[in-house]
Amino acid sequence: MDTSSHREVRSLEPTRALAENVSALKQALTHVGPALGCGPTSSKSVKSEISLLVATSGSTGAPKEIGITSAALLASARASNKLLKATKGQTWSLLLPLTHIAGINVLVRSIELGTDPIDLRNHGGTYPDADFTAIVPTQLFNALNDDTNLLDHLKSAKAVLVGGAALSEELRSQAIASGINIITTYGMTETCGGCIYNGEALDGVSFELTENQRIKISGPVLADVLTEDGWYLTQDIGTIVDGKLKVIGRADDVIISGGENISLSAIESELNKQFPQLLVAAFATSDSKWGQVLHVAVQTQD
Repeated sequence: MDTSSHREVRSLEPTRALAENVSALKQALTHVGPALGCGPTSSKSVKSEISLLVATSGSTGAPKEIGITSAALLASARASNKLLKATKGQTWSLLLPLTHIAGINVLVRSIELGTDPIDLRNHGGTYPDADFTAIVPTQLFNALNDDTNLLDHLKSAKAVLVGGAALSEELRSQAIASGINIITTYGMTETCGGCIYNGEALDGVSFELTENQRIKISGPVLADVLTEDGWYLTQDIGTIVDGKLKVIGRADDVIISGGENISLSAIESELNKQFPQLLVAAFATSDSKWGQVLHVAVQTQD
């Protein structure tokens, strides 16, 4: 293999001091340092234009690695900050793990604003204020039900992005009534995270529906993925109401619970291995806290 057009991949260590990871990310974005591996990546090198390699689960539940360029990461961060009217000197707080693209996006947005992200991943006690933050619905549920310190932090922010899983209308309404400026986001690792805010595409991004209502996305935020005429076909189905995208659900068997992908078929396969005497069927139901909750129906074979 010709390695001249490739660059080294080094794992981003979530337990390292956040300042060290931000420094490594800056070097990756400017191609001064190696590309960063986010999550359980195994590749030792990537194409030279790739700055971030993210491990994620595909439609079959099998892990895969998504390569993302500096151009896509910066386009995503700039479009997000632009929509939020974020200005130089304003701050983001980090409440998401760095094993997911959503956590990395917080760092890139902070870099673009010239500020250090406020690390609240393992924070206890009173949370310091930040102008913006991003969370999953499970964290929002916890804030509204028992974590008053987190609730105060979210209320003080100018905007709170909520994505990674379905946000129920009940939880959204409860958050708004509590004084949180909620912005629901839709996207995936292949689109460099959230690229549709409150049903509307970020600057430079477009979305359409296929004949069978599959959502497809185009724009500068796309990762190094297969496209057709510039469009990435997602595994989600949706509808468009008054020009805004409403996501209905997944076209495949992967559910999202608490921001994590869970393959129903993989669950069934593993249970069948462990308990061959049982007939099992995995399914999901909507849940205010987790977005979707996994259930398993069990029947003993005669």
